[in-house]
Amino acid sequence: MSHPPAVGGSRVPWSRVPQEVRAAVEEFLGGRVAEARTQEGGFSPAAAVRVRTEHGRRAFVKTVGPEPNPDTPHIYRAELRIAAALPESAPAPRLLTGFEVAGWVTLVFEDVEGEHPELPWRRDQLDLVLEALARMSRALTPSPVADAPTVAEIFGDSFHGWRRLTGEDTAGLDPWALRHLGELAELEAGWESAAAGDSLAHGDLRADNILLAGERVFVVDWPWACRAAPWFDLLCMLPSVGMQGGPPPWELFADAEPAVVAAVAGYLARQSRQPAPPGLATVREFQRAQGVVALEWLRRRTGWA
Repeated sequence: MSHPPAVGGSRVPWSRVPQEVRAAVEEFLGGRVAEARTQEGGFSPAAAVRVRTEHGRRAFVKTVGPEPNPDTPHIYRAELRIAAALPESAPAPRLLTGFEVAGWVTLVFEDVEGEHPELPWRRDQLDLVLEALARMSRALTPSPVADAPTVAEIFGDSFHGWRRLTGEDTAGLDPWALRHLGELAELEAGWESAAAGDSLAHGDLRADNILLAGERVFVVDWPWACRAAPWFDLLCMLPSVGMQGGPPPWELFADAEPAVVAAVAGYLARQSRQPAPPGLATVREFQRAQGVVALEWLRRRTGWA
């Protein structure tokens, strides 16, 4: 049995977080950190730590500096802004505080006693997540964060993979995609209007951004949140579900908008061909595996020979 590629960046242990940052966290929590457990998964080259103070207070701390990837602090600043504005109806851990010290961006959340879904996906856990996602979409429509960026503002530079591939080296590209490359570029051009909406979407749902605590589902890591169609998160999540042992996306979302499926598949196809960003050694393999599923979905959705 083949295994899906692992999700994982280079986590920074708590001991390597600058002392000024650790001191600021301890000051906020009101005591010295006596236990710090690094949480694996995700792609950010950052610290992601469940901490317990000497007085027993618990929290989840994520913090990142400008090295090795100078873009990651900007992502954490975006998450801080969104997390501070999320309403109680959002199934997300509560933000306790956030700050910048010594060039590091730090977010402190309530600690959730939960686990990521088991992989390969179990159908009972997947159903629990899909039900929670439907509730989340209803609760966050209209968007409670009025100034959240639109889906086009967040993904507009990324969701034109087929168009960009028309002017790039296409050696090794899937033969079906290569045969229909011009048509795919035309199809994906309509994704922005198709995906527009006034729901607050998470924008990056995968198993590693989900925590299960009994029957409760928590969605974490919100830097890519945007105003979009209410089904946008479902559509974007399903290639990873299929890649990680769950049902294929065409069984779970049969009438998905073709232009958006094309945009997601084109993004994954092109990004998986790029060099890995600093500190994110496994991300291209993960995108490549998702892209295989998304491309098959697109092939079925278009019906093109």
